[in-house]
Amino acid sequence: QFGPQEDLAQYPRTLEQDLRQLAAVGCWLVFTPPAAEMYGPDFDTSVEVAAASRSWEGAARPTHFCGVATVVLKLLNIVAADRAYFGHKDYQQSLVVQQLVRDLNVPVEICVEPTVREADGLAMSSRNAYLTGAARRQAAQLWQALQLAEQLYVGGETRAAVIRDRLHQFLAAAEIEVEPS
Repeated sequence: QFGPQEDLAQYPRTLEQDLRQLAAVGCWLVFTPPAAEMYGPDFDTSVEVAAASRSWEGAARPTHFCGVATVVLKLLNIVAADRAYFGHKDYQQSLVVQQLVRDLNVPVEICVEPTVREADGLAMSSRNAYLTGAARRQAAQLWQALQLAEQLYVGGETRAAVIRDRLHQFLAAAEIEVEPS
């Protein structure tokens, strides 16, 4: 799932912490194959979930979801799980995986779970290790922007353009640049 400018070797790894947390909730088995086992020297196959992969993050990272779909299918085939859990945080990824499972008749239930957040509202992710203090504070503003959108909607505002404009104002004040849609 790593693109040309994304370094697998530099990706934050928290295996020991992850194993402790899994053990604390009763997990007794974890499958953590090395990359060389998953992708041998002659590996030349990939899976593309076309429509679900093209927009949003897929437009900015065109090879990302092909990598996600490939590794998820490999893992599902290897472990033959009854269920696989994904988070709402990775919304587009969960759409890609759900489409993959439907289209290829993979006998697994995909469970999409609520996002778990840090105290400042930032979604928990190993990638947060990449953030500087300032970038982390800025990233937490995205959650506040989503909460603002919800407040506007619950308050009766149903015009998408009005909500979008308010969010753009909020994010501009936080010095967050919004990619054009």
